[in-house]
Amino acid sequence: MKLKIDTSKRTELVDITSQVQEEVRKSETSEGICLISTQHTTASIIINENENGLKDDILNLLNKLVPASAGYRHDRIDNNADSHLKAVLLGTSEALPVSEGKLELGTWQRIFFAEMDGPRSRTINVTLLRA
Repeated sequence: MKLKIDTSKRTELVDITSQVQEEVRKSETSEGICLISTQHTTASIIINENENGLKDDILNLLNKLVPASAGYRHDRIDNNADSHLKAVLLGTSEALPVSEGKLELGTWQRIFFAEMDGPRSRTINVTLLRA
C-alpha cells in the first residue's frame, strides 16, 4: 500500500499515524507486523511524541549536527547534501507490531514522515506481514 503526502516546508515532521492505522484497518490484518518505509533519500520515518516543542527540538538538533551549506561534496550536484545526511541519521523505516487489528504504539508514540528537502510530493510504503 502507498500513502501520498505533500509536505509544505524544507524540513518538517508530518504525523502519519492515522493514515497508517487506516491502512492496517482496511487490510483486516489482526496480528502481524507493519513496516512503514520511504524510498526517498532525503526523508525518513521515525517514531516519537507529537509535541510541538519536541518536534522543533528534533529538527534543531539535526540542523546543529548537519548544518546546511557546510562544504559537502554532494552540494555541487543539487545543493541538498545536508538533507541526505540527516536522512541517514534517522533511517528510512520503522516496524511496528499489529495486535487485534491495531498498531501497537506507546501512549505518546506517533509515526512521523521526516521531510528534509521539501516541499515535495512524497510516497510512503506501508507493508503488512500477517502472523
